Amino acid sequence: MQDVAVVIPSWNTRELLAECLRSLEASTPPPREIVVIDNASRDGSAVAVRREFPRVALLENRENLGYTRACNQGLAASRAKYVLLLNADARLERDTLAKLVDFLEREPAYGAVAPRLENPDGSLQRSIMRLPGWRTPLFFATPFERWFPKNSELARYFAVDFDYDRDADVEQPAAACLLVRRATLDKLAGLDERLWLFYSDVDLAARIRSSGERIRYLASARATHHLGRSTRQYADFLSRWHADRLLYYRAHHGRLAAAWVKACVLFAYGDFVARQTFASLFRRPHEPVHPVTRALLAFLAR
Repeated sequence: MQDVAVVIPSWNTRELLAECLRSLEASTPPPREIVVIDNASRDGSAVAVRREFPRVALLENRENLGYTRACNQGLAASRAKYVLLLNADARLERDTLAKLVDFLEREPAYGAVAPRLENPDGSLQRSIMRLPGWRTPLFFATPFERWFPKNSELARYFAVDFDYDRDADVEQPAAACLLVRRATLDKLAGLDERLWLFYSDVDLAARIRSSGERIRYLASARATHHLGRSTRQYADFLSRWHADRLLYYRAHHGRLAAAWVKACVLFAYGDFVARQTFASLFRRPHEPVHPVTRALLAFLAR
């Protein structure tokens, strides 16, 4: 067995979770520990894990505590030298875990390593990004993204020039499948639980790099990821994303950056109201403005 603890937060992904766990059992060699943290699933996920995967350590929360807190629960319940943060909607190739572990064993300067992610049809999933900066809130999720879709900031942020066929150091890999040294996570005191769901992987990557360690992408290690199968279930997806993004900017760039993010959201809101008002005046399909206004006011109060 490899000295790896696999930490899998799960929420209503029973069938995909089973596929994920089967892929771990088929890994050569398999991980030393597998911890599933069930966030009060309603689809029988916990029952299925107990029945089919007796070797898995199952932690059952009575309510959905969020992705980040669940990951930290898994960290606290495991002891292995390396920790694989793995989404329940992902599955590994047989040799992926061995390749990731071998890299960290050989390269002490690196705190984490990520594989190539692919969609279920085998196509590439663009999982590598660069860390968000001051220009990002202005050009992403605002009218500028629609007006100038090929602007330089979006190209930088989404790493459109990244070559997925070559190994490389990266700034921000998706944490859908990310192997991290336990010593690194201990040094960082785990994941930041203020980030309930989104931006937790961005924050982790930023803090790993700030600590002086590097992050690597391995093209030859592969995992399949059903992108968004869990997060799309959240009714308040957009509000949660905005709230976590604001927390990230406040933590990493200060109060002025948080105010800047709010200003950019106000810009996007003004554009939304103008477009819906125009559509209403010309009797075209449109969305109600009041729910968005309430959500905006709650966001600005954060």
